[in-house]
Amino acid sequence: MTEPTPLDRKFRQAAFVYLHVTILYEAAAYVMWRQGLLPLNWGPGEAWLVAGAVVGVSIAYGLLRWRHRKWLARVVWLIHGGRLPTLIAGAFLLSETRPLAPAFYHTAIVVVVINMWMLARAGWDL
Repeated sequence: MTEPTPLDRKFRQAAFVYLHVTILYEAAAYVMWRQGLLPLNWGPGEAWLVAGAVVGVSIAYGLLRWRHRKWLARVVWLIHGGRLPTLIAGAFLLSETRPLAPAFYHTAIVVVVINMWMLARAGWDL
């Protein structure tokens, strides 16, 4: 058996970090659904939980399976970067209408940035 290359290790690490992000997001979505915090006009919460799990596991699998497809890591990195403005607004801009505590958004920022770091290592071979 051959030793994995550094790029293979980076993709494997990115895949497992993404899988853990998926688990965290699923747990948060489940709690939000049970507390009635998901918008009702977006459809049933169960469907979103299933869709989120399918997308998250598929991306983690793709990162594991196609270790030299840097475009995949780059696209996912870009999508996660797009989440940051909303998370920053929730973390640092006070509002009486937000049902979630700023700590929720602070934690999400940390998780997203760690995930982006691991994806960048794989996508740009840093």
